[in-house]
Amino acid sequence: MRCQSGIASRRNVRYLPYAFTEHGALMAANVLSSPRAVEMSVYVIRAFVRIRRELTINETVARRLAEIEKALMKHDGALHDLDEKIRPLLPPPPEPKRREIGFHVEPDEPTKSKARAR
Repeated sequence: MRCQSGIASRRNVRYLPYAFTEHGALMAANVLSSPRAVEMSVYVIRAFVRIRRELTINETVARRLAEIEKALMKHDGALHDLDEKIRPLLPPPPEPKRREIGFHVEPDEPTKSKARAR
């Protein structure tokens, strides 16, 4: 396994790193003296600084989102418990009165037929 960060550990001494770290780029800039080499090494160091800043910002945002998620889960559990405790106390809503469909005749008093009355 090769060292990816530019700093060789004791067990990887025989392998060269794939890339320089910010400090390795600075040391290479001190060795090289042409104006173009100095310009490129300063560019590389600025890129390292910017990457570090972006990673720090992303890490901070991720940490804050984790805190918010934890708080929301706690509130969600509390609301669920509250709902379970309140629901049995609420009476069911009354059924709405529905209009009857169809033809309905109201019952009258039983009348004697007209033929018998004569």
